[in-house]
Amino acid sequence: MSMFCYQCEQSAAPGGCTVQGVCGKTAPVANLQDELTAALVGLARALDVKGQTKEGVDYLMRGLFMCVTNVNFSEDRVQEFIDEVNAYHAKIDSVAQNFDWEQLWKGEEDIVSLRSTLLLGMRGMAAYAWHAARLGFHDPEVDAWFIKGMVEFAKDHSAEEWLNLLMEFGQINLKCMAILDKANTETYGTPVPTTVPLTVEPGPFIVVTGHDLHDLNQLLEQTDGKGVNIYTHGEMLPCHAYPELKKHPQLKGNFGTAWQNQQKEFVDVPGAFLFTTNCIMPPKENYRANIFTTDMVGFDGCAHVEEKADGTKDFSAVIERAIELGGYKEAQEFTGINGGHEVTTGFGHGTVLGIADKVIDAVKAGAIKHFFLVGGCDGAKVGRNYYTEFVKQTPDDTVVLTLACGKFRFNDLNIGEIGGIPRILDMGQCNDAYSAIQVAVALAGAFECDVNDLPLTLVLSWYEQKAVCILLTLLALGIRNIYIGPSLPKFFSSNVLNILVEKFQLHPITTPEADMKAILG
Repeated sequence: MSMFCYQCEQSAAPGGCTVQGVCGKTAPVANLQDELTAALVGLARALDVKGQTKEGVDYLMRGLFMCVTNVNFSEDRVQEFIDEVNAYHAKIDSVAQNFDWEQLWKGEEDIVSLRSTLLLGMRGMAAYAWHAARLGFHDPEVDAWFIKGMVEFAKDHSAEEWLNLLMEFGQINLKCMAILDKANTETYGTPVPTTVPLTVEPGPFIVVTGHDLHDLNQLLEQTDGKGVNIYTHGEMLPCHAYPELKKHPQLKGNFGTAWQNQQKEFVDVPGAFLFTTNCIMPPKENYRANIFTTDMVGFDGCAHVEEKADGTKDFSAVIERAIELGGYKEAQEFTGINGGHEVTTGFGHGTVLGIADKVIDAVKAGAIKHFFLVGGCDGAKVGRNYYTEFVKQTPDDTVVLTLACGKFRFNDLNIGEIGGIPRILDMGQCNDAYSAIQVAVALAGAFECDVNDLPLTLVLSWYEQKAVCILLTLLALGIRNIYIGPSLPKFFSSNVLNILVEKFQLHPITTPEADMKAILG
């Protein structure tokens, strides 16, 4: 059976995956996800005609989220969700038709490229919006745009009209990131700088990966006083900085590095693993029985924790598995990829803007001459050591802001500080690009200049669709001279890439040395 997918950075050359996804996604699952996308278009058309409903928007968010890379590999679960979407669609409107899923990736190359960019960006935004929705936070414009975006996606537009839609989407995604930031901080407090050990203590433990703070909080509440320790993994590392989460003493530290290393890091580990969002890789038999998925995540052969009608989840099966496995007999000292034994997080916009005067004074005094935002997704592709080497080569009078799992390439490095300010400031998860934007805007205001005139350079790594929506937000804000790698998206046609390079001065990365020289002169 054939398939087509080119939505992530590791997509097979030259144009995408056509037999099986490099991620492990099978052709039947890929085609079902295309069918789900087509059904979401039909639902959006129905909602556009009959009126928006909360349940309908939730279906759009969850369905788009289910199609993000490394979220769901289960034919049964995707098919079940397609059936739910179609049933709800028929319930509200029997006239609006689904899109033809076999036409999703067909058409004139540049138009398909632009259309795909919008769809993939919306998949990323859906993940962020769903995290906020689970905490009870919505933005009316964001909710409405899920309908508009899917309806417009299925229409014919000129290249200029597509570009305008992409820029409009970028502004909407900024609102989405803002509402998620509000949801997280109002629910769990403003992150504070926190040093996180990489050592795993003796006894039963659970490793929580993904991005969902709500799931982690429920698990923490259910493990209070039970002698089961909790460790974060990947994008959950920043959870250690939230006051309402870190008050639980069993939240001990961080296990492992970035998501793509799980197939070697999870082997022979006597603990349970909970996947709350994307980043699951096909598990090896050695630890498959220790894997639990929840929410939109699915992998056949792994236990799944469903949400109950009241919005809560019962994680007792995960806890029991951890107790059964027993954990390590003695403390295990793990390290980051550069040999460090601890990492620091919690430098969101609330913290950085709290010391804005100190930062501004350091810039004016010449102690800080440049800021780099080095962040984004990590991945297994050769060439990602670029980001490690780039950070190592940053001069001593520069500060490195970072976020998302790309930071695991260098976040255990000790590159010093400037006047008490650490030179590496971890701002959080990928969605916390919002924090970086807020800091940039505040600095531009303080120096009475445009963001593009600041001594600030964005050096981004991309892997999946959340990186796509963030890039579109940065472009929509008019931010220029972004460096991006390790390779360029296959869904960018040569003409579309040329437009982005000319209009936004987008730079594909080359070598750390050459790029550093081009940036600093």
